[in-house]
Amino acid sequence: MTTKKQTLWQITKKYSVLICLIISVILILIAASLYPGGSLFDNNAIGFKWTKNFISNLFQTKALNGTQNPGWIWALIAMAFHSIGYGIFFINMSKKMASKPWATILKMIGVSNIILIFLIATPLHDLGVLSIILTLLGLFTITMFILKSKRNALKFACMSCLLTYYGFFFVYGLGYLDWAVIMQKVYILSSLLIVLALEYATKQEDFIQAKP
Repeated sequence: MTTKKQTLWQITKKYSVLICLIISVILILIAASLYPGGSLFDNNAIGFKWTKNFISNLFQTKALNGTQNPGWIWALIAMAFHSIGYGIFFINMSKKMASKPWATILKMIGVSNIILIFLIATPLHDLGVLSIILTLLGLFTITMFILKSKRNALKFACMSCLLTYYGFFFVYGLGYLDWAVIMQKVYILSSLLIVLALEYATKQEDFIQAKP
């Protein structure tokens, strides 16, 4: 019995990032399905529109159309799992780094993101947004190592992911909210995929010879 429990724990620990992110995505989909309506472009819109609503709309107790949002609690729980998943990811990546200073930085990003990502779904949203910058910094650091490795496919994937972040900041900064709404989903999806790829398709050996 003890052996079975240990095996279950080992499996859960190994796939903790995947489990957390899958649960997070499922809960966000549930929250979106329960969202009454309203967007930045049309307060009378019905339901959650992936090309018209920011994800942050799901965290509000009252939808943009003025009615109560019954799905906000699911979005809140989703962000809890999302923050844990990303936090564990950066902590795990820090263990693969041969460079102790960079390993420490990634570990600090991981610990910080466990708290900051969750804050995005709370009234402290503006403070939580710092997690996006930390995540970008962490992914940029990992990308610098990957570019020095022989993992060509991951080089392309990492660079593409970073470009989606920059693309979002660019259109959002210029005030093109219609494009920013779409780019938000693109960079989130891109980030989820690269996180899973780096978590389960890289080993410590990939970073031994690499120096940023």
